[in-house]
Amino acid sequence: MEGLCELCPRRCGVDRREKAGRCGCGREVKVARAALHFWEEPCISGGQGSGTVFFSGCPLRCVYCQNYKISRGHTGKEISVERLAEVFLELQSKGAHNINLVTATPYVPQVISALKLARPALKIPVVYNSSGYERVETLRALKGFVDVYLPDLKYMSSELARRYSGAADYFEVAARALHEMIEQTDGIEYDSEGLMIRGVIVRHLVLPGARRDSIGILNWMSANLPRGKYLLSLMSQYTPIQGLGAFPEINRRVTSLEYDEVVSEAIRLGLTGGFMQQRGSADTAYIPPFDLTGV
Repeated sequence: MEGLCELCPRRCGVDRREKAGRCGCGREVKVARAALHFWEEPCISGGQGSGTVFFSGCPLRCVYCQNYKISRGHTGKEISVERLAEVFLELQSKGAHNINLVTATPYVPQVISALKLARPALKIPVVYNSSGYERVETLRALKGFVDVYLPDLKYMSSELARRYSGAADYFEVAARALHEMIEQTDGIEYDSEGLMIRGVIVRHLVLPGARRDSIGILNWMSANLPRGKYLLSLMSQYTPIQGLGAFPEINRRVTSLEYDEVVSEAIRLGLTGGFMQQRGSADTAYIPPFDLTGV
């Protein structure tokens, strides 16, 4: 990458050729794992798995992130753009239904370059798996390279966003990003096996003690996002990690009562065409090992 970095909404302006940005990322692409992953939504993982590339570093760096070993940028291996293109093609050769780019925001220019190198041999869809905290300008650079967007919509409350992610502007930024993603994909399309090849799946993770915020998000989605152009994925998998002593209110799992109340609101609003996790999904067993597999 060249110049001062403004890829994410932090717009830290750091010259990442010289030092790491606020995301923890330097000049080179850093990847912690590239492998078939079976724990995404069924229309993404399918039967053979999603070709998931876990990038190191993250603009948001939430205090409760279950992928904290990579989101804080400490685990991973630096690779070239050419190697990244090879990784994409290797995942395709293993039977991946798609290429799933997890938290690729700090590396968007390099990802685009790698996708250009991989084409025309790369035949499977590209999924952009994101925190939702994205600049519209960066998303527009991805137009024509990404087929499916898989963003989070974490908070409506600026106080929750500030406390847990240091980003009081999260909702307004993510709302703009969602509209751009939906505009780019303009609908949902599946292949003959029921796998998504175009569209947007909006994920929302219910947090302990924050069900009112979750309900507010669902009502906003119902009122402001076009029906039929996205799916909701409601998630119960929140798992407390180490180091939450300063955040005792979220140092526990979500209760059945909390999650069921949010599910009931989604049903009331008619947001039922997507996915709703079972309570058993809250388990560290679903966190992949960031052991440089496939890198």
